[in-house]
Amino acid sequence: MKEVKFDTTLRDSQGTEVVPVEPEKFDLDAYADYEAELLDRNRAFVDADQGLLVYRRVRANGVFYDKCRDYRESLALQLGALKSSMAYKADIANFLEPWYGIGYIASCFGSRYIWLPEQAPSVHAKFDSAQAIVDAYKAGNCVPIAETPEGKYNLEMIEYFMDKTKGKVPVSFSDLQSPMNMLTYLLPVTAMFEEIYEDPDALDEAASICTDLLIDFMKEQEKLIGGALAKPGHGFASSRVFHGVGLSDDESIMVSEPTYNDLFKAYDERIGDAFDGFVYHSCGVWAQKIHMVLTYRNIRAADGAFTIETDPKPNNPEDFGEAFAGSGVILNARAVGDAEHAFDAFQKLWKPKQKLICVTYCKTPEEQEKLYDMLHEMESATR
Repeated sequence: MKEVKFDTTLRDSQGTEVVPVEPEKFDLDAYADYEAELLDRNRAFVDADQGLLVYRRVRANGVFYDKCRDYRESLALQLGALKSSMAYKADIANFLEPWYGIGYIASCFGSRYIWLPEQAPSVHAKFDSAQAIVDAYKAGNCVPIAETPEGKYNLEMIEYFMDKTKGKVPVSFSDLQSPMNMLTYLLPVTAMFEEIYEDPDALDEAASICTDLLIDFMKEQEKLIGGALAKPGHGFASSRVFHGVGLSDDESIMVSEPTYNDLFKAYDERIGDAFDGFVYHSCGVWAQKIHMVLTYRNIRAADGAFTIETDPKPNNPEDFGEAFAGSGVILNARAVGDAEHAFDAFQKLWKPKQKLICVTYCKTPEEQEKLYDMLHEMESATR
């Protein structure tokens, strides 16, 4: 097998160059028909004890960087991605995401987005302790996300997406961060780790505040998206008939499982309770958190990267294949690469009683069809 490595020259290893399509020129009915053809497969997968689906994510370059600043440009790029995706053989339709940064929690306390050239928006963590967050909240120096400039713009973005697509195209929540992740936009990450030992009670209260603010904002989004809502959203293969809400929980791998369970796990579950279950994502290697993830009370699915072209330090497929088999928890496995390299990772993940979504990034429709057929042949051979 030819040796491959992570391409450090790419801004987005999972990105695809697409031709933007203005909403007025996008064939909504054709895409609605395309999605409808796939929904029965999605339903059958959700209801079954095991199964395999293939999803070719077409992620338009720039949408998760500075291109989110103009929601008209973002929608045109994403519609271009949806149009391109139809050429790739797959079981799950692509969806739109009204993405507008991930630091929105900071805006509740008066921080504004910082826009550096060609970068996603960033924020300044204005507090130096968890207690300072709690005190500011109790003093009334906090407003709901939906009432901040960033929150208002994000909701306006969703309204624009929905107006232009008429509910005929699946749309997800904007990128959602776990309460622990959200705290790192209010506190410097090193200070947050210190608070775990120095003032866990205040950190717990601050995490609860973030949880409530996020749930309220998600409910505002849910009202606008309605029946077009694709779950779990963002980096996950998503569908109108899937369950749960996907949370980015990257900081979770930085603390022990008992510590995370004591301080943060219940808040992830609280969000899951409000939105039909919890779905876990972390970048990097998170094998040490498999037990924690599988013991969430309302866990639906989990996500990871499994090839070197996806992540410079991908997860080991063998660690996940046996662990998730028979659990009923869907594994959303991302594998950038050609058919040969991606199949090697998926083959190691596929076990009896596995529920596996193979997220592919083959460069051409021909390569995608080859990998699609290989994967379903593998599935059929184990029935």
